[in-house]
Order: sequence, then C-alpha cells, then structure tokens
Amino acid sequence: MLLQITCNCNTLELTMDARAPDLAEDLTGWRQPRRDAPLSEVYRTVAVPRIGGNLRKLAAFVGPGYLVSVGYMDPGNWATSIAGGSKFGYTLLVVALVSNIMAIVLQSLCARLGIASGRDLAQACRDAFPKAVSVPLWLLAELAIVATDLAEVIGTAIGLNLLFGIPLEIGVVITALDVFLILYLQRLGFRYLEAFVIALLGVIAVCFGVQIALADPDWGGVIRGFAPTTQILTNPEMLYLALGILGATVMPHNLYLHSAIVQTRSYGRSLPEKREALKFATIDSTVALMFALFINASILILAAAAFHTTGRPEVAELGEAHSLLSPLLGAAIAPTLFGIALLCCGLNSTVTATLAGQAVMEGFLNIRLPAWLRRLVTRLVAIVPAAIVTVWYGESGTAQLLILSQVILSLQLSFAVIPLIMFTSSKAKMGALVAPAWLVGFAGIIAAVIVTLNVKLLVDFVIG
Repeated sequence: MLLQITCNCNTLELTMDARAPDLAEDLTGWRQPRRDAPLSEVYRTVAVPRIGGNLRKLAAFVGPGYLVSVGYMDPGNWATSIAGGSKFGYTLLVVALVSNIMAIVLQSLCARLGIASGRDLAQACRDAFPKAVSVPLWLLAELAIVATDLAEVIGTAIGLNLLFGIPLEIGVVITALDVFLILYLQRLGFRYLEAFVIALLGVIAVCFGVQIALADPDWGGVIRGFAPTTQILTNPEMLYLALGILGATVMPHNLYLHSAIVQTRSYGRSLPEKREALKFATIDSTVALMFALFINASILILAAAAFHTTGRPEVAELGEAHSLLSPLLGAAIAPTLFGIALLCCGLNSTVTATLAGQAVMEGFLNIRLPAWLRRLVTRLVAIVPAAIVTVWYGESGTAQLLILSQVILSLQLSFAVIPLIMFTSSKAKMGALVAPAWLVGFAGIIAAVIVTLNVKLLVDFVIG
C-alpha cells in the first residue's frame, strides 16, 4: 500500500512538472523561438528526485561534468603537456592551473545557459544571430570538432600501437569502429554512457598515480611550477606550447557539449528548481574539472621528472615517451600503464567528441541525422587527414599534428567563449538566472586573455 502511494505521488509530481509552464518560453531576447530539444534522444531522460536530501539530488546530477572533463585530458593534451614538461620542466604547470580555472568558470556559464534558456550554445547562436553570423560560427565550430576528433583518432591509434603493436595506419581505421560501442551504450541509457566514461577515468587516474610514484618528482619544483612567470609570454616557443595547453584544456567543443548534456536531467521547470539544478550542475562540473587538473598536471609532471631532469628536453612524441619510460623509471610496467591510460583517454574522448559534434550540427542547422550517420560523417572527416599524415610522415608527423590541432582549438576558442558570455549576461535571454555581474566580469577577463594570447601567437608566427 505504501509503495502504491509513493508511486502515485511520484506520478503526480511528474504530471504536475509536465504541466508547469517552462520559464524559458517567456524569454524575449531571442530572435527566434526555441525549437527542438538539444540531443533530443537523451533529453530529460535522467530522473531527478523531487524529495530527499541534497546528496541524493546531487547524485542525480553527477555525470555530465565528467563527460566534459574528458575533453580536458584528451590525447592532444598529452602531446602538448609532454612537450612542455620535457622542454621546460615544471614551469608550465601554472598554465594548466590557470586554464583549469578558466574552464571551471566557462563551464558553469554553459550549465547556466542550458538550464535557464533551454538551449545549448549552438542553438543559442542560431536563435540569437542572423545567418551571416551564425553560419560562420557553425563552420568554426565544425573546425574545432574536426581538430578535436583528429587528436583523438591519432591518440587512440598510438595507444593501440603501443599496447598491441598494431600499425598506426590500421589503428587509425580501427578507431572508426567505436561507433558501435557508443550506439550500444546510448541504447542502454545515458547513465550507462556516463558510467563507462567514469570507469575509464578511474583507470587513467590509477595509471598516472603509479607512474608519478615511480618517477619520484621534485615536489618543491612542482610547487614552484604553479607560480606565474613572465617567461611564458617573452619566450615564443614557450608561449606556443602554453597556448597548446590552453587549447587542450579549455576546448571549444566542451562549451557546446556541456550546455546540451546538462539538459539530460529531468529537473523541475520552476525558478527554485532551476536554481537548484544550476547549483548541482555547477558542483558536478567543478569537481570533475579538478580531477582533470590532476590528470593534466600528472602528465606534465611525469614528462618533467622522467625527461627534462634526465637531459632529454626534446621528447614530444607519445611513442618516444612510451619507449623511454621503462629505462628511465626502472620499471617495466611504466610504459604499459602509459599505453593503457592513453588508450582509455582516446576511447573516452571519442564519446564526448561525437556528442559535441551532434549538438553542433543539430543546433546550428536544425538538421536531425541518425546517430550512426552523424558518427560516420565526423569520423571520416577526422580519419582522412589523420590517415594521410600517418602514412606520409609516420609517427613524427602525427606528433606535430597533435600539437597543431590544439593550437587550432585555442585560436577558435574566442568564437565560442564570446557568444557564451554575451548570452549569459543578458537578462532578456536568461531571465532571473542571468549571470551575476562579478561572474560576467571574471569571464570577460578570461575572454580578453584568450584573445590577447591568440593575437600574440599570430603576430609571432607572421614575424618569424
């Protein structure tokens, strides 16, 4: 009897929630009305309890932040962090820290945009700007997706090569087959997809924990590495790697992704319920990004301890790093752990890049493609250039392409960050959940830093 009453109460709550007016429908600052839901096949599919303590409610929101965090430790980030650590020691740790702080602020704005407006960032750009603006923004977003997927294709292929001896050319093609894994997990439910990602993140953390223990870094140098230095701005080579780390940490596709997948939670439509959803979603992404900082810093610390301090400052390739770990750390398991972590990162990153690509295409163009077709299209776009580079240049070419892809992401970042700040600072577009002035100001400083660093990089490139 009690079970029946409980079920009836839950049904009543869901019915009342469905009938409750959505505050997002009353927002008048958009040029076009809101249309289809973002990632409609998983939209509001994860239940959020209406009763119970905060921990129970928070548990319902745990997941999207970890999918977002995957993008902050993808194989492209490995290349830039290994290059930075081996060449400059612990100096660029401060870049990883600052980038992570930027990411926490920007991802909180993404959650705010999704919950307040009912739109993801791609849909917001489509509904707020004329086509003369939204179409170029879409093309730039697609370029970012290609650069992201390219890094993940190459990273996964290198991981397969290091662990199983599969040639890079074949490994690049094999990565296209992960479409079946993603489709299977999505069919089971979005929570299963999140569980898969979080499980692999746990494996990555264990692998790096053991490797750091074997490397025995100079912890005093590690602490000093988190202190700012002007040398990063005055040394063009250091700035190039710093921008690569920035591009690999604050990734454009994550801004589109987070604003979409935060809406997989079936939170209430009233203002108090949306405020509560925003609080829990922000906690989820902040904790997950702190975990990502641990992984990012671990990669750089491992490279600094294993390569820079032993007189090998030119190590930048994943394969070379893998082969050198065993003799330098004196443990045969070290390169195996490195390969396992790399493969897990690559697999995880393909999941999130696919979801982001789907959100970008559907949001900007309002085109609905079957999941398998969208996956194949994005995979082919990334696999073709990756296969060409792998066959033509070999492993050294893939290492250079990994770093270049991260710099491209950094250059494209402004075109995602600036619209995000514009939308979340507008009361007409956000209503009562408009971002507070201090948060908008902080985000504005972040945008200014990103634009300034990118301009300096372009000037240095043109000059020489």
